[in-house]
Amino acid sequence: MTAPSTSPAAGRGGRWIDEWDPEDETFWRETGEKIANRNLFFSVLSEHIGFSIWTLWSVLVLFMGPEYGLTPADKFLLTSMVTLVGAVVRVPYTFAVALFGGRNWTIVSAGLLLVPSVAAFVVMEPGTSFSTFLLVGMLAGIGGGNFASSMTNINAFFPLRKKGWALGLNAGGGNIGVPVIQLVALAIIGASGGPRVLLGIYIPLIVVAATLGALYMDNLSKVKNDTGAAIDAAKDAHTWIMSFLYVGTFGSFIGYSFAFGQVLQNQFGRTPLQAAYLTFVGPLLGSLIRPVGGWLADRYGGARITLWNFVAMAAATGVVVLASVQKSLPLFTVAFVALFVLTGLGNGSTYKMIPGIFQAKAVAMGLRGEAAAAHGRRLSGASMGLIGAVGALGGVAINLAFRQSFLSYGSGTGAFVAFLAFYAVCFAVTWAVYLRRPVGAAERDEAASEVNPQLSYAEV
Repeated sequence: MTAPSTSPAAGRGGRWIDEWDPEDETFWRETGEKIANRNLFFSVLSEHIGFSIWTLWSVLVLFMGPEYGLTPADKFLLTSMVTLVGAVVRVPYTFAVALFGGRNWTIVSAGLLLVPSVAAFVVMEPGTSFSTFLLVGMLAGIGGGNFASSMTNINAFFPLRKKGWALGLNAGGGNIGVPVIQLVALAIIGASGGPRVLLGIYIPLIVVAATLGALYMDNLSKVKNDTGAAIDAAKDAHTWIMSFLYVGTFGSFIGYSFAFGQVLQNQFGRTPLQAAYLTFVGPLLGSLIRPVGGWLADRYGGARITLWNFVAMAAATGVVVLASVQKSLPLFTVAFVALFVLTGLGNGSTYKMIPGIFQAKAVAMGLRGEAAAAHGRRLSGASMGLIGAVGALGGVAINLAFRQSFLSYGSGTGAFVAFLAFYAVCFAVTWAVYLRRPVGAAERDEAASEVNPQLSYAEV
């Protein structure tokens, strides 16, 4: 296998690679791994800033005191709408990679982050109407789309045996944009600075990310605009089952990231500075642990790790409910941070499951070798945008649940009880679909083992 060419192809702008076969171990060792890791690094950078802009308003609401005239319900509604836009745009962002190329779309998607950043810089002052804040906040939702396009792009660069770690690292590096922007906000609040200082820091960083993507990333010609794959993925029941499970893991992560500071302020009476001291810890640890979830899934099977992770999430939520009832801030904080860590672990394990599921299905259909791998890449890449979009809707539900809980009971306890019940359902679904061995599972797993000794449908 010759080294891939990254020279511009006729009729196409940018750097295109026409030959790419990561499952070929010789190709991967000699040329593929270096190129894939380079693209991974700069994809993480762009996605990281995208996450920061998406969760920008979880920080800005901490700056918005009584002089802004917003109620706690207004703020939860604002963050819910930002989360909603971020979920919806993930679908077109997924297919933009195939239409424009991974490198090309990274440049465009990074540049688009200037729109919500500059708009927020203009309107962020007392006297601005709630409807204006809502509209500008919704613009920030486009930062949530960067995750879907980045994951689809990186999925195509890595072989199946490396996907858990690579996708976990890509997503974890992006997720860490949440605590980073919260840490920067903490420093600014501590220095008595205003929200426009925060925005002034991020605007030039967006330009840097777009420029580095243009200089160092590549497009893969084999990632074609396959609308048939999107239709096939949408028809496959596993796309929607994994979407449901991803609501429990990533939906929880992003929903809690938006809501944590507001819960501390409204339920425990923390000041903006006191809340900022705590809000970054959970998202930081949840982001850092995500590649570990992918690695554990590579080693022990994503379904097994996901199953027991939901057990742990339910247990941590039970402690949160207890702390909420007893109004114990230390216990509440420790349990909530533990819950963040578990959401990150589950994020890594669920995303590892996706390519494994579709390749195992390809084997069950009678495909072998590169044909099975290609089929798995085709459907897993298409499904990731749908799964990421539906999963992010969990963040909307969490913020709306908190809003209703505070309106009805004056605390978040009611919402946490609902979340605990949901994690129990996620546990049951994971076991019933991916770990309970129905008739025919042994034969299917045996066929999968012939192609890849490490691949089993029950261990995806």
